Amino acid sequence: MVKLLNKAITFIKKEEFTLDKNISLGYICFFFLKKFVAYIRFVIKFKTFSIGFIGKRTDILSFANINLGKNLAIADDCYIDSLSSEGIKFGNNVSIQKRVIIECSGSLKNLGKGLILGNNVGIGSNSFLGCAGGIEIADDTIIGNYVSFHSENHNYTKGDVLIRLQGVNHKGIKIGRNCWIGAKATILDGTILRDGCIVAAGAVLNGKEYPINSIIGGVPAKVIKSRVTSL
Repeated sequence: MVKLLNKAITFIKKEEFTLDKNISLGYICFFFLKKFVAYIRFVIKFKTFSIGFIGKRTDILSFANINLGKNLAIADDCYIDSLSSEGIKFGNNVSIQKRVIIECSGSLKNLGKGLILGNNVGIGSNSFLGCAGGIEIADDTIIGNYVSFHSENHNYTKGDVLIRLQGVNHKGIKIGRNCWIGAKATILDGTILRDGCIVAAGAVLNGKEYPINSIIGGVPAKVIKSRVTSL
């Protein structure tokens, strides 16, 4: 049975997968029962028989603005509002863990841009993605727990006008492929993270461009060193 499951998961994910031999058969059966129920939720919500999974108590708004990839997995208690000019585009094998919030518009006065997630992107639990200015995360990037993205800034230069009434501005956020963003990092508007970068836990990226294969940390974040010795 385990060999059959390994083959089935490998077929779905399009990459080699092997269950740990120490996992009990009872755990495997319970896990895949939950997956089956999550698949039924996916079929009901998206009205498609494509492969995908949605957890318990997950709210999804504006289905018309969502472009699905294959094998989308959204865990329990997530909130996803795709209302925006360009919506949400999911690549294949995207994984969104528990209690993630994705908001594509900060206000109904002006619709935001939206979100693009590449293939094999993983977003950790309790993360927040504010996509008003547009967020792009390329293939094979993994994001830790409690990471927040803010692609919007408030205007504040008029001293005689309340800040909340001065509107907002956007530059957008772009994250390259094969990056690893550590837990509780904060990514602010205008940030460009090139391919192959590692962001330390708790770092604050404040709208700068960071070069390819960099290890980045601190508040505000700066390049600590290259992760590739040949550079």
